[in-house]
Amino acid sequence: MTVSSNLSINQVKGDFVNMNVTNPRHIGGAQSKGTLGGVSFGDMLSAFIEKANDMENRSAELTNQMAIDPDSVDIADVQIAAEEAEMSVLFTKNIVDKAIRAYKEIINLR
Repeated sequence: MTVSSNLSINQVKGDFVNMNVTNPRHIGGAQSKGTLGGVSFGDMLSAFIEKANDMENRSAELTNQMAIDPDSVDIADVQIAAEEAEMSVLFTKNIVDKAIRAYKEIINLR
């Protein structure tokens, strides 16, 4: 398999290369109309961690509210918030673990 290099120096910025979307079902196809922006893995990971933290804080707020005033909150909402927070933390942890494992494998290839 041969790959032709048709990229100019202006298309490559560090680790980012703009990619043409050939199918609207590909990642970024629906919202970007042709090219994927320079969203780095670190930015996406930071967003996941922030979202997981927000869910964890929301779960803690509902749990505290239930302890202080049980009639003001539905137990189902508390349980759902707790499960969503747990799932988001586990999902983010798995992504970080796999990224670290992939990095170590790449380093060991040298």
